[in-house]
Amino acid sequence: MNANEVIQLFLYFGLLIGLTPPIGGFMARVFEGKRTLLSGILGPVEKWIYRLSGVKADEEMSWKRYFGAVLIFNVVGIIAVMALEMTQTWHPLTLNPQKFPNVPWALALNTAISFITNTNWQAYSGENTMSYLTQMAGLAVHNFLSAATGIAILVCFARGLKRATSKSLGSFWVDVTRTTLYVLLPFSVIVTIVLVSQGVVQNFKPYTDARLVEAYTTQVPKTDDRGQPVNGPDGKPVMVAQRVETQSIPSGPAASQIAIKQLGTNGGGFYGQNSAHPFENPTPFSNFVEMFGLIILAASLVYAFGTLVGDHRHAWVLFGVMLALLVGAFTLAWWAETRPNPVVGNVLPLLEGKEQRFGVMNSVLFGVATTGTSCGAVNSMHDSFTPLAGLAPLWNLMLGCIAFGGVGAGLYGIMMHVLIAVFIAGLMVGRTPEYLGKKVQAWEATWAVVAILIPNFLILIESAIACSAPAGLSSLNNQGPHGLSEIFYAYASCANNNGSAFAGLNANTNFYNLTLGATMFLGRFGVAFAVLAIAGGFAAKKTISVSQGTLPTNGLTFACVLFGVILIVAALTFFPAMCLGPIVEHGLMLAGRVF
Repeated sequence: MNANEVIQLFLYFGLLIGLTPPIGGFMARVFEGKRTLLSGILGPVEKWIYRLSGVKADEEMSWKRYFGAVLIFNVVGIIAVMALEMTQTWHPLTLNPQKFPNVPWALALNTAISFITNTNWQAYSGENTMSYLTQMAGLAVHNFLSAATGIAILVCFARGLKRATSKSLGSFWVDVTRTTLYVLLPFSVIVTIVLVSQGVVQNFKPYTDARLVEAYTTQVPKTDDRGQPVNGPDGKPVMVAQRVETQSIPSGPAASQIAIKQLGTNGGGFYGQNSAHPFENPTPFSNFVEMFGLIILAASLVYAFGTLVGDHRHAWVLFGVMLALLVGAFTLAWWAETRPNPVVGNVLPLLEGKEQRFGVMNSVLFGVATTGTSCGAVNSMHDSFTPLAGLAPLWNLMLGCIAFGGVGAGLYGIMMHVLIAVFIAGLMVGRTPEYLGKKVQAWEATWAVVAILIPNFLILIESAIACSAPAGLSSLNNQGPHGLSEIFYAYASCANNNGSAFAGLNANTNFYNLTLGATMFLGRFGVAFAVLAIAGGFAAKKTISVSQGTLPTNGLTFACVLFGVILIVAALTFFPAMCLGPIVEHGLMLAGRVF
């Protein structure tokens, strides 16, 4: 640890805490339809969008109709993105200067689901697979829309708590429009300008071939006419020798996509190396901006939620629990990455898999922040972290990416734990649990449990299938406990719509494209259905007054209860898997052994 790292940490968390109230307050005004500084400019645009799409801004929806709109909107989005991917051959040359072929259907489906669900899992390398048109009109557009969808569901949930004896919860179309227009677009423009100033690429130029000073020969996977890897009898890729004399320098409209991939907690990189690529993240300052961008809107939504439900003290309790989970994971990972590793001769610092321009601390903080917020962007290879350091981002995934989570999704994810904590506390004192003036009964408790169990079930079942099926095992880069961590991490990342990877698993196979695609879809919309069902149940109830028997949810006691519930649920569900994976691997590392 040095002084610069300590100063940066104080600056990072200080800005996070300090900017949360003003940004959160601004967003709350947007969601409530109140006038903001941008209303004079964007107000007419908003009205024009409603007229063009035939939306009646004052027409509200029940929770079932709201979910129906969410589902239809996103299914249409999946079809549209797949259409762009599978017709790249016919894209204009200016928007496909590399003449990339059509994307195979399984990869196209996986990618479409990935970006529509705010996961941005990428089983491909962007600069070698996707045309500029696909990147912009498909992937970047849904970076905005998937983030707006998550925020809209959160706003709907907040309305359910605030309203009484009501069957309506607002309009999904209005919520998505306002979120995109007033929040995501303006902030993305600002971040894009900052990133371009640091050297992030933003152009439509064809790639440039640069001649190497010294040519070399390397082994590369053999591909068929469709560009797919050719596997041998053992199921492993067939390797062939290739003479390399030039290096392709990729270009493209990257900066505009990087800004929203961070702010919208999407995480999908324009290039295969994501935020480790110098064209996406060239300097320490751009790294700080990207690392801060991936968390600020998610954190500010906590304050906005407090404004919407009329209880800022409770919002700060939630903020504190989330921050404690994030800092705890970072502390473990940073400690683990600064310990000597006998396997590599106790050399410090451990820079394998990390960028020299960022160093260990920035790599670890980025890795923990991106998994705590369900962003999924990476500036280092998590596969190269020491076992306990790799456990920290994996732990964030197992918690459900709730520190601070994806924009909207992280907060309504932790709200399920809040309801369980309130329900348990109410049973302990022998009275009906209450939360923000609403009784928490069987309907709400049942759906809260369902929302928590859906991703957990998907992670465990899908990982077990992958560990048993030859198609799942053939993609592993490592065997033993580290190989288990690679598989487990992939399904945990997709079930909780994070999208980051250990980077040691070849996921571009039909088996992984289809199973991970299904995991992402169910993990997103299964939880969304449960959240909206709870919102509808709360909205239909009367608001009750606080009494002496009401459990206060705005103090340290409740924070401790909530923290304990989150840890216990995750530990009971995933502790055996953690023991078989990173914990066993840590013991092997200390013994100087490696798989």
